[in-house]
Amino acid sequence: MDSLNNFAPVVSLYEVKRQGQNSEATKHFMGKYSYSISAACTRAAFLFTVLFLLGFTPEYGDTIVAGSIGEPRTFVPILASDSSSGTICSLIFNGLVKYDKDLNLTGDLAEKWEVSQDGLEITFYLRKGVKWHDGEPFTSKDVEFTYKGLINPGVRTPYGGDFLMVKNLEVVDDYTLKVYYKEPFSPGLASWGMNIMPAHLLEKEDLNTTKFARNPIGTGPYKFKLWKTGERVELVSNHDYFEGRPYIDRYIYRIIPDTATLFLELRAQAVDYSSLTPIQFRRQTETKFFEKNFQKFNFPSFGYTYMGYNLKDPKFRDVKVRAAINYAINKEEIIRGVLLGLGRVSTGPFIPESWAYNKDVKPLEYNPGKAREILKEAGWEDKDGDGILEKDGMKFSFTVITNQGNDEKDHAIDIDMLTQLAS
Repeated sequence: MDSLNNFAPVVSLYEVKRQGQNSEATKHFMGKYSYSISAACTRAAFLFTVLFLLGFTPEYGDTIVAGSIGEPRTFVPILASDSSSGTICSLIFNGLVKYDKDLNLTGDLAEKWEVSQDGLEITFYLRKGVKWHDGEPFTSKDVEFTYKGLINPGVRTPYGGDFLMVKNLEVVDDYTLKVYYKEPFSPGLASWGMNIMPAHLLEKEDLNTTKFARNPIGTGPYKFKLWKTGERVELVSNHDYFEGRPYIDRYIYRIIPDTATLFLELRAQAVDYSSLTPIQFRRQTETKFFEKNFQKFNFPSFGYTYMGYNLKDPKFRDVKVRAAINYAINKEEIIRGVLLGLGRVSTGPFIPESWAYNKDVKPLEYNPGKAREILKEAGWEDKDGDGILEKDGMKFSFTVITNQGNDEKDHAIDIDMLTQLAS
């Protein structure tokens, strides 16, 4: 199934009252339009880059309030498959590696690493002196514990696939470990960007049901303070963070499950940082108020939108059916009509600027006629003239589930491909 790679409109509030000069809290806003989990890892760095380019000297203190339509599901990082959970986890936890601004892998909890010439072995040398938020030292045993959780079939993680190619993980000492692969695996190094969990707190816990999901302890720049369901999540800065104390002392993640309400909160400056929908970026922020108070940015996002199939449904087990749906979806129309040009067709989860993007894989064209032919080959036909395809007495229908308050996905679904299939 082809996907849509989104561009990320970014806005920053150009109203800064520095501490020491004014008692009012320093305000800065940055919003971006993205469905990506991994993109959250770069937000804090980008924010300070924007402030630096605007000529502001960073000072410690203050609070940033982020707004989102989604509520986190869990703060167990290997279970966090939604963007809201991923955003918060990226501030609380660290991986062994991370991407820099040029999409190159750099060290995070790993100070350095070595890859064998045959590509079958990675040796990680971990940072020393890193501590969990409860004061316990971070060691290679935490990495080993996280790895075992990822490959445990009883743990409901969506990230285990990248680690099935691992033949063995060997703990050499507290700060050195070796990973052996069954065969060369190109995403192997990048997969260790997975957030690492504390073994001393979770080794006797059921990761699927642990209370840690709502009271996490990490190594990251922010510590968990509270989660009030349906309202907000609060974090406080980690003054002992190994990369240095964050300049912003508090991070508040407000949950506002409606894009229109969220935009009103943004305009009232009750939210400092939020996503913008395409229509908000293209039309609703083209006003004197926003021109005076906001700086807007637009850059390619790590995010992508796709339709995933439940392969427990017999119809979707047939690759012909999945291919037919791909042909039946007018992705360019979605980009023009829903994203207002802020997107492009992608053939996988990687942006075209990534080394992993395969330019030889071409997206399937929009061709509803071919979609009908393929479905007919698969046994789906409109036999009773009611306009709906059927096979063995079963109608061709299914339910598409998306997150609450996401108007763009709702509008994309409204492009009625099923009518075209039967016409």
